[in-house]
Amino acid sequence: MTLAELDEPHLLECCGSRNWAAQLLAARPFQDISQLETMATDIWWRLAPTDWLEAFSKHPKIGEKGKVSQWSSEEQSGMNSAATDTAKKLRALNQTYFEKFGWIFIVCATGKSAEEMLSLLEARLPNRPEDELPIAAAEQNKITLLRLRKLLSI
Repeated sequence: MTLAELDEPHLLECCGSRNWAAQLLAARPFQDISQLETMATDIWWRLAPTDWLEAFSKHPKIGEKGKVSQWSSEEQSGMNSAATDTAKKLRALNQTYFEKFGWIFIVCATGKSAEEMLSLLEARLPNRPEDELPIAAAEQNKITLLRLRKLLSI
């Protein structure tokens, strides 16, 4: 795919916020990937928290099985070698996190082991919602930028 071929369905695979995708499409054309990434990030940080939550809702939980996109599966590949206890604890703390914050635990899982993801989840769980939301949003932005590069095969 090229920069000129970007469309809403493909952008929504990168970030599940419809408002983000619409604003990014309206900002075209992009001269290069750097300009795309800058604009994607600028738009992301201008969105309302409801737009962030919409994007979060499109992700599977860390370690979740079933209908998971190829990208999510690749990003969470660190779970493939997770010890049973680690996977079990991640599932339990994912639920605790969701009950506390109202959204799933978002982490840029690429290159992270299950143990690293568990450690990050444990470290972020004590946060207050108003402190955790921008942390989760920053992780979503990292995921989005990685996916844009994958989409453009860079």
